[in-house]
Amino acid sequence: MTVSIIRFGGSNCDRDAERALSHLEIDAEIVWHEDGLPAETTGIVLPGGFSYGDYLRAGAMAARSPIMAEVRDAAADGVPVLGVCNGAQVGCESGLTDGAFTTNESARFQCEHVYLRVERDDTPWTEAYDEGEVLEIPIAHGEGRYEIDDDRLEELEAENRVLFRYCDEDGELTEDANPNGSKHNVAGVLGDRDSVAVLMPHPERVTLPDIGGTDGQGVLRGLESV
Repeated sequence: MTVSIIRFGGSNCDRDAERALSHLEIDAEIVWHEDGLPAETTGIVLPGGFSYGDYLRAGAMAARSPIMAEVRDAAADGVPVLGVCNGAQVGCESGLTDGAFTTNESARFQCEHVYLRVERDDTPWTEAYDEGEVLEIPIAHGEGRYEIDDDRLEELEAENRVLFRYCDEDGELTEDANPNGSKHNVAGVLGDRDSVAVLMPHPERVTLPDIGGTDGQGVLRGLESV
């Protein structure tokens, strides 16, 4: 298997993702978006960073790169796709998942460790955890507030497509534990298929035991679900 990590102009977490996957013995390579998706791709990562300087709005320009049509086709065929931070913004902008990520409630860039509650343990991204388990994973974003219209959010909740929520260390969903003002404390959601997920926090930054912990390893393991 080979996971393709899509690099856009301004991506800066692609090497982090490659190193984390290598540690987990998952074969991965960085792919320049203009080169298209390699035929041997069995998993896709849309990494963090500031693609195209976040001009227009975060993820908007990268979402219109021709490779994203290939990513959508691959996702429709069941290839696992993970969007992280800017990659989550790209995922929403390109229609892989519902909703959008916009300016933090604080109107400033935030870089800190947060707690996440696992909402489901029956997806490729969360089968390493228990439902209700609390993870500690860092964020680093200025536009991480998840927004969606109320009717669609109600459908999303009914379809059980919320994957992670911001919480306190005891798993309680509180306003103080929500770092960016996301609706319903949403930190990560699924696409139409469980094999597609986007989240604001950075699991690749808590994968190497000597650097920040290992709470994110299980999320990256979802790329093995082929």
